[in-house]
Amino acid sequence: MSIYNFTVKNIENNDISLSDYKGKLILIVNTATGCGFTPQYEGLQALYEKYNSKGFEVLDFPCNQFGKQAPGSGKEIQSFCQLNYNVSFPQFAKVDVNGSDASPLFKYLKSKKKGMLGSKIKWNFTKFLVDREGNVIERFAPTADAEKIEEVLLRYI
Repeated sequence: MSIYNFTVKNIENNDISLSDYKGKLILIVNTATGCGFTPQYEGLQALYEKYNSKGFEVLDFPCNQFGKQAPGSGKEIQSFCQLNYNVSFPQFAKVDVNGSDASPLFKYLKSKKKGMLGSKIKWNFTKFLVDREGNVIERFAPTADAEKIEEVLLRYI
């Protein structure tokens, strides 16, 4: 099993198979537009622009579970991200990442790479790096910025 077995909803609520990303190096992030870490969108966009031509993708999954910091509809979140951070990487429908309603994708990601709280996600902007074969190879804490991610990313690009 790999992430390619999952289907998720994009920001327009259409089904997207993650098998569409086969052969890509993928950073999956649970995000929020009203969080102290929200400015990380800038660094994520910079990484995306720098390495997308080399097969790197950022997949953005807004999550409202932590302090209700991702309010609004998918379109409102997308508009905020484009206006404030020029985000052009794929954005998906809002998900839960912990608890009984957690997205199956995030249950899988957490089972492959545990963090400080075991399999729970601590906060917004937890990041998972997935290799070109669909395997989860790294988990980054919410505090990990683009420079830290790039250090690891360069080993796989």
